[in-house]
Amino acid sequence: MPDYTREAQHGGRVAGVDEVGRGPLAGPVVAAAVLFGAGVPRKLAAQLDDSKKLTAAARERAYVALHAARGVQIAVGAASVAEIARINILQAAFLAMRRAVLRLPVMPELVLVDGNAAPDFGCPAQCVVGGDGESLSIAAASIVAKVVRDRLMLRLARRWPAYGWDSNAGYATVQHRDALCRAGISPHHRGGFGLVRQLSLELVSDGDPLMRVAS
Repeated sequence: MPDYTREAQHGGRVAGVDEVGRGPLAGPVVAAAVLFGAGVPRKLAAQLDDSKKLTAAARERAYVALHAARGVQIAVGAASVAEIARINILQAAFLAMRRAVLRLPVMPELVLVDGNAAPDFGCPAQCVVGGDGESLSIAAASIVAKVVRDRLMLRLARRWPAYGWDSNAGYATVQHRDALCRAGISPHHRGGFGLVRQLSLELVSDGDPLMRVAS
């Protein structure tokens, strides 16, 4: 379970940062930054863990609790499908992270980042492999980013119901791959990813790039 050891050892303003959505075939990549002003209340800490280990209902409860807690600063950043195509998914994830940190009300003195690489935030950063299971700040950020992205994909699913984004969040499930072959590519699909790239190349080779693009 994550704890507050790393943050407490620093003693200053420490933000945890995590991103969600590097792997999907569709949708943006979303990052969150969370900074606890004066430690984490025990009741709130008990609700926080790596977002992947929590049920959707538990994530929603933790998300609400984080926003209701006094002194907790939360910010979200994203990078669009167009930005992913232009600068690649890693740099897009870094861009989303920077945007999240820069949207915090105050600049952190240290940023804890889940993973083994971090962008330049304009302040010191420390990478923590498996950080969403080690640091409460990173765990909180993972929950916020996951809930925000899932809600976004749910809204997109209402406009593009064929792909099942309300249940697969844009990931390459069998349902999603079958829908891509059947319904074609939407504007929210990532052109350089997996089956989307394969279908895009087929469209170009057919000489009609609009033939199977969903409208």
